[in-house]
Amino acid sequence: MRTSSPGPPGRADAAPWRRWVFPAAIAAGFVTLLVLPRGAAPGTALTYTRFVADVGAGMVRAVTIGPAGQVTGTLAGGQPFTTTIPVALGGNGLAGDLAARHVQVTATAAASSSLLPVLAGLLPLLLFGGLLYLGIRKVPLPSGGGLSGLGGLARAKARVIDAERPAARFADVAGYAAVKTEISEVVDYLRDPGRYHRAGARGPRGVLMAGPPGTGKTLLARAVAGEARVPFFSVPGSGFVELFVGLGAARVRDLFEQARARGPAIVFIDEIDALGARRDGGGFGGSDEREQTLNQLLAEMDGFEDAGEVVVLAATNRPDALDPALRRPGRFDREVIVPLPGRAGRAAILAAHARGKDLGPDADLDQVAAATPGFSGADLANLVNEAAVTAVRGGRATVTAADFAAARDRVLLGTRHASPLAPGELATVAVHEAGHALVATLSPHADPVSRVTVLGAGQALGLTETLPADDRRLYGERYLADTLAVRLGGRAAERLARGEASTGAADDLVSATALATQMVREFGLSPAIGPVSYPGPPGGHPALAPRGYSEHTQRLVDQEVAALLTRAETRARDLLTSHRQALDRLTAALLEQETVTGDQVRAIAQAEIATASEPPPSTNRISR
Repeated sequence: MRTSSPGPPGRADAAPWRRWVFPAAIAAGFVTLLVLPRGAAPGTALTYTRFVADVGAGMVRAVTIGPAGQVTGTLAGGQPFTTTIPVALGGNGLAGDLAARHVQVTATAAASSSLLPVLAGLLPLLLFGGLLYLGIRKVPLPSGGGLSGLGGLARAKARVIDAERPAARFADVAGYAAVKTEISEVVDYLRDPGRYHRAGARGPRGVLMAGPPGTGKTLLARAVAGEARVPFFSVPGSGFVELFVGLGAARVRDLFEQARARGPAIVFIDEIDALGARRDGGGFGGSDEREQTLNQLLAEMDGFEDAGEVVVLAATNRPDALDPALRRPGRFDREVIVPLPGRAGRAAILAAHARGKDLGPDADLDQVAAATPGFSGADLANLVNEAAVTAVRGGRATVTAADFAAARDRVLLGTRHASPLAPGELATVAVHEAGHALVATLSPHADPVSRVTVLGAGQALGLTETLPADDRRLYGERYLADTLAVRLGGRAAERLARGEASTGAADDLVSATALATQMVREFGLSPAIGPVSYPGPPGGHPALAPRGYSEHTQRLVDQEVAALLTRAETRARDLLTSHRQALDRLTAALLEQETVTGDQVRAIAQAEIATASEPPPSTNRISR
């Protein structure tokens, strides 16, 4: 059954004959074009010299001469022709020649100023404009309905959440207790603003959530939409940036007008850095569309007109790119940092994503959390899903600890190599990884070894995995020195056992050089440079960024970096030389087992240390 919806109140239905007005006008235009008089068919174009010669030869029958010298006529054979008489020559003698040859001459007067040719020329343009207007009126808008003029382009593309709210709640956001407290106060204020007013407190105008990608900022916004009992407007920052100047500012005005009309309300702007980027003179002055849009947002949040009970909630992973005027109190009163989760937070996030999955008895989420430092909430969700996919690939419905380990390798490294290495290359990889693992075990301040493998995955031919006992936030100088030695331990082992280094240490050199450069240039750990910090380029191409120090300082930085790396490689080589038997035993174990645990590496190292500490056996000689 089909029903029709009535039109707006006070508007009568259009008469049926009106729908035929525009098609009839188009048909009338085409008929007019068909019946308008057309000019004669153009004839052969003759030069003036040829025309005079034909007149003298008696080959011209009749001519029609216009006021500007235009000539049309027919030849003796009936063929039409056209030519032009040069007015500057005066035409002396031509009239006598025409009369002598009995040529019929007709003169035309100047054309009157009639509007008919003008209208005939404008008719196709009018028809095209009418068709374009008719097509524009039929274009549907995202908010529904047709386009009445161009005013609909200035409507804000915001999703309004009021009656039907998302199912997400603050309880569904694992971890981040402090962050949830900050955000939940916004919801509590909008629910009962009188409780705050009685204490003389003013509610926050805006809350900015900043943090690395994947930490759950948008999930927190969905939880706010689920918990709040006020209208929730959600719009991405890119929804305001348009090609036409002034359109983004108009959408900002429309968004806040809607929010004030339905206030108290929450406006959530995701990826606000697309809208509120710093005004650094890179635009085109006051006519820049992005700058006008930002200015309008600043005025709406804290301008001459009161924002009312409208709270702006925004999320970004680039807070340093935002304009300072946008981040000041009065616009964004609170800036909530959503960091990467710690070990306890990762365990809670893993438990939330593992809910509803059948975990094996050996699957310890706390151990998985300890093995995933630096993972964001999105990374952990992907890890749990990859573990479940690995279990399905193995024909099981239960997710085991091996599935989590395989999923972690897949996320960090990539897929396993299908083709095995040649025996010579496999031996080199085993020596390389054994060097990393042994130097890490023998260095007192380095992270402990978790496992060593020669099974390649992604771009890596082997892997030495070291995991800290706890999440680190401060790094001492001795820890950094041991880390440099560990990263160069594979290269030192190759030169010691194989007699030469290989290209397998290229990534180690890159990471070790980057760390040594930070130690010298940013951390002030070089005596030659002193306690000075020269931070690197903030972003973009390093070669295009300005450098805040001289060429002499750069030369000192290069020398100190090279000295640090040389000392680290020498230390790694000395450790491996003094524990050569442990290096050979660990290499043999890797070639035999392919994967060795951290406990096995420590047992091999301790066995050699115990053997070396035993006194040599005494021998009694009988003297003669």
